[in-house]
Amino acid sequence: MILQYLSDYFDLKSWLIFLFVFFLLIDIIKNKNPPNFPPGPWCVPYVGNVFTGLEYETIDKLSKKYGNVFSLRKLSSENCALVTQQDSFSDRPLIPLFDKVYEGRSVSLSNGYLWKTQRKFFITHLWHFGEAKKGLEQSIQQECVFLCEAFKEEKGAFDPQFYLNTAVSNIISALIFGHRFDYHDERFLNILHLDTEAVTLAGSFQAHLYNVFPRLFDYIPGPHQKMFTNYAKIIEFLKDEVKKHKEDWDPSDPRDYIDAYLVEIEKKKNDPDAGFNLDTLVLASVDMFEAGTETLASTLRWALLFLMKYPEIQKKVQAEIDRVIGQSRQPSLADRPNMPYTDAVIHETQRMSNILPLGFPRRACKDTTLGGYVIPKGTSMITNLSSVLYDKNEWETPDTFNPGHFLDVKGQFRKRDAFLPFSAGKRVCLGEQLARMELFLFLPFLLQHFTVSPGPGEELSLKGQVGFTNTPRPYRLCMIPH
Repeated sequence: MILQYLSDYFDLKSWLIFLFVFFLLIDIIKNKNPPNFPPGPWCVPYVGNVFTGLEYETIDKLSKKYGNVFSLRKLSSENCALVTQQDSFSDRPLIPLFDKVYEGRSVSLSNGYLWKTQRKFFITHLWHFGEAKKGLEQSIQQECVFLCEAFKEEKGAFDPQFYLNTAVSNIISALIFGHRFDYHDERFLNILHLDTEAVTLAGSFQAHLYNVFPRLFDYIPGPHQKMFTNYAKIIEFLKDEVKKHKEDWDPSDPRDYIDAYLVEIEKKKNDPDAGFNLDTLVLASVDMFEAGTETLASTLRWALLFLMKYPEIQKKVQAEIDRVIGQSRQPSLADRPNMPYTDAVIHETQRMSNILPLGFPRRACKDTTLGGYVIPKGTSMITNLSSVLYDKNEWETPDTFNPGHFLDVKGQFRKRDAFLPFSAGKRVCLGEQLARMELFLFLPFLLQHFTVSPGPGEELSLKGQVGFTNTPRPYRLCMIPH
């Protein structure tokens, strides 16, 4: 009877207004902040701070207004707090954009028991097939030679991006697949292109909207659909690699990460919660392949850009190479203690390039406090790494490329506590040591053989282009042989 009365009394417009107010109240009640929750900007009902923007420049401005700890309504309608410390936050939140690709199976995005078992296996076997093997350094040195030869084939100015992508990808490929790829392998180059494009698309506004309305945007065209298509092709490529391994797999003699994982699948048949299966193997390989390629290749591109922008710094590095190594042999990891200036340039490149300015989202695994504010369990956290890497209280000239940040008064290398390009805490980048090895072996080798200069008419910009990562704008360079 009451429904009949309301139906007679309300017209369509009245019903729409009623439903809007009703759902608005539900949204307000559902997302009401707990007592003593960090302050933050006003947000739009239903979609939160989707229009605020999560670029690190915007985050820096908000931190100046609201303090080091503040809150945002996350794109998935959860509360999101930006912090400058993160040791207590070891979980990952559900991010629809990435969950559709990785299904919560990768080392980077999983949680709980599955994360612990996959992480332990990753660390053990990355160490076994890589960092603990004396052959890894020689493998990187050999790749340096291949990269050098590829550069020598270029007679004029060129874009080094995909040469660098191929070089660093070959290191992680050797660990995962047991072999490298030729620089002219069209199929592999296409996979690298798809991956680079996917990382860029992941930072688009439409991709953020997918996190707000994933079910709706599953049916709406846009950059997110292109990203999903790219990852689907990369996954098919990896499935082919796994299939090839299974054809001649010898459980008693694992050759690489995939072989070792296949052994673990057999061992963990009675423990399905550990997640060891073919699907997880493929998705974990995507995770490792991408993490071992995009960020490191971008760091090398930044390094070459800084060296062109500051030729006097390039000359100092080359002088140190000539003094310590000469031209008769390749740089080795044993040279690092004797090359403080080169090491400082590499560290300053990582600081200034700020590849992952907001890190990767985390989630509070328990009720905690931060900066005097209450952070409830389940709150998603974004870490503003740029606030540390550019902190005026930590660095003498934070906005200037200055290798002196990592040198003491005697010109010896010094560590800095505020140097956190690999993040921190339990979710710190697992490939940090491998990345450090590659940076030290690749860059000095290139400067041992070439002087890097801008292409004719090239205007060099230190303004990055921010997608999911902060990468240099495309540029063309000349590698002039010594």
